[in-house]
Amino acid sequence: MSHRITTAVLGALALAGSLALAGCGSSDPLSSDTNQTTSSQTIVIGSQDYYSNEIIAEVYAQALEQAGYTVDRQFRIGQREVYLPEIEAGNIDLFPEYTGNLLQYWEPDTTARLTDDVFTALQAATPDGLRVLDQSPATDQDSYTVTQEFADTWGLTTIDDLAKVTMPLIMGGNSEGENRPNGPKGLLNTYGIEVGFTPIEDSGGPLTVKALNDGDIQLAIIYTADPSIGENNLVSLEDTKGLFLASHVVPLASDNVDDDAAAIINKVSAAMGPQDLIALNARSVNEGLPASTIAADWLADQDLS
Repeated sequence: MSHRITTAVLGALALAGSLALAGCGSSDPLSSDTNQTTSSQTIVIGSQDYYSNEIIAEVYAQALEQAGYTVDRQFRIGQREVYLPEIEAGNIDLFPEYTGNLLQYWEPDTTARLTDDVFTALQAATPDGLRVLDQSPATDQDSYTVTQEFADTWGLTTIDDLAKVTMPLIMGGNSEGENRPNGPKGLLNTYGIEVGFTPIEDSGGPLTVKALNDGDIQLAIIYTADPSIGENNLVSLEDTKGLFLASHVVPLASDNVDDDAAAIINKVSAAMGPQDLIALNARSVNEGLPASTIAADWLADQDLS
């Protein structure tokens, strides 16, 4: 879920901060009736610099537009350390997030691990002026991932098994991951396993997979909904001690998102399951389709009325 934010984007975000959401008067929040009352202002929707997150954000955007809302897309704006301050400052109104990772950002020492516990703790941790909407069944869970060959060589099925490895271990990931709770320090504190770290700025993408296959790194954080795991014969190690929190897709909304808009997004969340997300991601990776096409096709297949 990725990295840099450009000066141009920062400028766009500053401009977007002046926009607020006015209510949409449709009695059916997903109605496409052209006679409905539409908002005279704009919902600013952001996404991480991560193709899967951008697809979800585009689904939100198109669903709202179908109901008559005006949407300003501010996509691919970086990692949590970059975009959350913008959300907290009121510059972004709606953002697809992930329950466990978001909770750990606000409460690094949280003891919540299971789905319902994480969501309850996240609701309590969310700052004033923001709220999380309904969490989705869809998950994009962080996982420690190795090649099948490396797993077979050392007999790895769980994270605990990394203790069997006698060669030096290098973890690869986005640079900010080095200091996150599930980075090398978290692995050492939770499992007693020491690893080095090398930054690879593509959010578990092709460069990370290549580094794994080339042996430049032995361990990477790759999301479980990433189609590259199956396609590249990679293995997600079982997290027996709960280092990674349950992580469901969850919309983070400002108080500018009215009840009708929230109802639309909640219906989207309820309809999107784990296999949906993997299939959406595969269309991006394998077919090279833009997020706008993938989102439109998915929405056309759903009965969200």
